[in-house]
Amino acid sequence: MLSKLSHSQKIIPAAIEFVDIAGLVKGASSGEGLGNQFLSHIREVDAVVQVVRCFEDEDIHHVSGSVDPVRDIEVITTELVLADLDAVEKRLNKTQKLAKAGDKDAQAEFALLERLVPHLNSGKPANVLPATDDEKKLLQFFQLLSAKPVLYACNVAEGDLATAEENPFVQKVAEFVKAHHDAAYVPISARIEAELIDLSPEEAKEFLKDLGVTDSGVSQLIKGTYNLLGLQTYFTAGEKEVRCWTIKKGWKAPQAAGVIHTDFEKGFIKAEVVAYDDLTRLGSTAAARDAGKYRIEGKEYIFQDGDVALFRFNN
Repeated sequence: MLSKLSHSQKIIPAAIEFVDIAGLVKGASSGEGLGNQFLSHIREVDAVVQVVRCFEDEDIHHVSGSVDPVRDIEVITTELVLADLDAVEKRLNKTQKLAKAGDKDAQAEFALLERLVPHLNSGKPANVLPATDDEKKLLQFFQLLSAKPVLYACNVAEGDLATAEENPFVQKVAEFVKAHHDAAYVPISARIEAELIDLSPEEAKEFLKDLGVTDSGVSQLIKGTYNLLGLQTYFTAGEKEVRCWTIKKGWKAPQAAGVIHTDFEKGFIKAEVVAYDDLTRLGSTAAARDAGKYRIEGKEYIFQDGDVALFRFNN
């Protein structure tokens, strides 16, 4: 719709990269299965989407012999926590000497590490450790595996997607992650997604409609991941292209401009802003301006998800 209003020649959507990491087995923290290779791959990502099986099928074997998504979550969490515990204990020994010598940074680090050891020993991931803002920054510096934000993707059967919340496996995951991980979950059907790949947008829409859903699981997964990472998008539009930009929630106008080019942030003057819904509903920039929906915002304006913007800046 935005490209039609702007007569744009090109559309550049937002991009988010999902990396498929091989499944984790019990004992990975001590080298079982892919072991350290798997753990090193996790260390490189911003967040973890843990896909858990929530369907029965005699023709599809489960590595543990039965379907139990909560058990699968606990296996993976335990392996990440064990790997972190080993790393924390090693770091604790190195930091202790500096802390005793009076190094204030080392003392703060040592205090946090001392709290982490019993927390991890109790089987809890680092991302649920109560921490101050300064401690959270330190946790990021430690690069702990279990400190990464997690979203649980409940893989359901093709016919269960429309009623996924009634699936007993999904219900168990919902209860467990809320109580133990303070995390979110998204129902998804891998089989449906595999079938959607070969369909046109129109065919995909009809296919999903026949299944009783309006959106694909991957779409919901992307939205869930954006929320998990505190991300949102805004648009720029012109005859050359309409483009979607990804920014952090809470960013002010100059920061939002900076993702286009650093010069936009340095020389920021004003931003001309209109909400996507208002612009598409009213049909043009002129109509949005007449309706009072087209605004001139300054440096303190906090960008909202779906804003359409034009920046003014000094070269």
